[in-house]
Amino acid sequence: MTTPGAVTASEAGEPLECWCCAGTYQEPDLVRLGRHPEVGVCLACAHFLHQQARGREDRRHPSPASRLRDGLRGGRRLVIQRHWHQNRVIGRPLRWLGRRLP
Repeated sequence: MTTPGAVTASEAGEPLECWCCAGTYQEPDLVRLGRHPEVGVCLACAHFLHQQARGREDRRHPSPASRLRDGLRGGRRLVIQRHWHQNRVIGRPLRWLGRRLP
């Protein structure tokens, strides 16, 4: 419980820590959990968590669309394993495509 007039870390402008990657971020760069506002996750980790949740939903409810998304996730894993996304020639288009696919 806070006392009236107390200044929290976010109000003071101090960087806060992501609960997932332990990086330091300012308050606008964190996503808070509804029932647990003490938990802050950075935007990159929030996107990663969303992708993981989507994959689990697809495994629980198979459909043609979920199979297509599984194929895309498999392709993304292959690109990252082989470091093709860092290639000077094809890396930039692959990163562009990766941001736009589910």
